[in-house]
Amino acid sequence: MATVRPRRRRAPARTRGTAPRSRPTRDRILDAAERLFAARGFHGVSVRDITGAAGVDVALANYHFGSKQGVLEAVFLRRAEDLNTERLERLDALLANRGRRAPTLEAIIDAFTHPLLDRSGRGGPGWKSYFALIAEVNNSPEFGGVLMTRHFDPVVHRFIEAMRLALPGCDDRDLYWAYHFLSGALTLTFAETGRIDKLSGGVCRSSDLDSVHQRLVPFCAAGFRALCGARRPRARGGRAPRARG
Repeated sequence: MATVRPRRRRAPARTRGTAPRSRPTRDRILDAAERLFAARGFHGVSVRDITGAAGVDVALANYHFGSKQGVLEAVFLRRAEDLNTERLERLDALLANRGRRAPTLEAIIDAFTHPLLDRSGRGGPGWKSYFALIAEVNNSPEFGGVLMTRHFDPVVHRFIEAMRLALPGCDDRDLYWAYHFLSGALTLTFAETGRIDKLSGGVCRSSDLDSVHQRLVPFCAAGFRALCGARRPRARGGRAPRARG
């Protein structure tokens, strides 16, 4: 009598773009949300869009994160911890090795920007999506003041303290404005709009983050120094003295 062998069940077909089932549900939701938020913005994505791309039930997103806002918060926090850890390690190493002299402004800016640009350029699609999302949120009055403040400001304040060492006597207004311009340059860089590609006729490419980093550090350091050294003493009556010649 022939032995009847049970049929093998076929594994369910994976939807294109869906993360492997072996990945934890929470990570799959965050991966899908990160990708969709970066491509379509927070308001252009629904929880159902996210769970559909992750291949999970809608109820699981609510279970893990509570709301779409909760998903966005978790997306931000997941990679922010990694970034902030490396940036602070670089800064601490600079401060520990400085001896009697303050670290150079270029070294401080490099410690701040290098982990971001390196991951955006070499970290893979997930990091690329994350920084595109950072660029959008940093420009958003709705989310920028909340998410950027919550997840990045403690690290920013540490770097500004170090910049005070490198720029003794710098007016706080100039220091914070200079940081604001540095942050804006990073935001535009992460957006990778391709505008500089067209503007330069292909000589420069917005995706060439190595070239960005080579130029961003000296450019921003010069800007910090120009602002911090540009204040002239006021003449009596509140008017700045006229330049001669």
